[in-house]
Amino acid sequence: MLKEQTLAEIVTRHPMAAAVFERHKLDYCCRGKRTLQDACENDPLLLNTVTTEVERVTRLEGGLSTYPEFDHLSLEELVQYIIGKHHHYVRSAMPLLDAHLRKVAGKHGERHPELHRIQHLFAQVKDDMDQHMFKEERILFPRILEIERAAQSASMHWIPDRHYITAPIHVMEAEHDEAGTALAEIHQLSSAYTPPDDACTTYRLVFEELKAFEQDLHQHVHLENNLLFPKAVALQQTIGTINLN
Repeated sequence: MLKEQTLAEIVTRHPMAAAVFERHKLDYCCRGKRTLQDACENDPLLLNTVTTEVERVTRLEGGLSTYPEFDHLSLEELVQYIIGKHHHYVRSAMPLLDAHLRKVAGKHGERHPELHRIQHLFAQVKDDMDQHMFKEERILFPRILEIERAAQSASMHWIPDRHYITAPIHVMEAEHDEAGTALAEIHQLSSAYTPPDDACTTYRLVFEELKAFEQDLHQHVHLENNLLFPKAVALQQTIGTINLN
């Protein structure tokens, strides 16, 4: 039954369900291992509403979805998708978003002081995400691809120590939590990205940009935390472990 599936499982099989979870503030990335029933905290009305909406979008998804079948992708294909879609988006979106926030905070911050906190939080997210993606692309992702090649090789020259990918994975997951916490505070400070009546065009635009950025991050973290990382760890376990030192 749908209510007994985890949020991560549902979004992996039906990516369009992510929009339903976003709408009802159900965290399917960092807390995606909860079942739908647990995530709804035994609220029958909420569970029924979410279930109905998820079932509706999954019926429509067949002819509309442009997402790949993530669960059937190789680790290399998943890595390429994450870099090509999510890392590329983050790198292109952050400088413009940061500039817009600085402009809006400078112009409207006196009447809306929460903008200064939002701008500060996003600046920290920007710095952290730049470093985070660098570490993924230079350290973790190459190790994951090395694991996949080793598992596919008929004559493996080495077997990775169990910490070879789990150690950097733990660091990446902790950084995902930090980014998610910062964006959750921005979400709250901005009243769920609702601009005030006196907001100018750039003010309204930056809130739309922040909303899109948060939604992309949720999808990004979901693919890593709930799909790429567990599959990589499971694959490593199939080829055994040795101490590399």
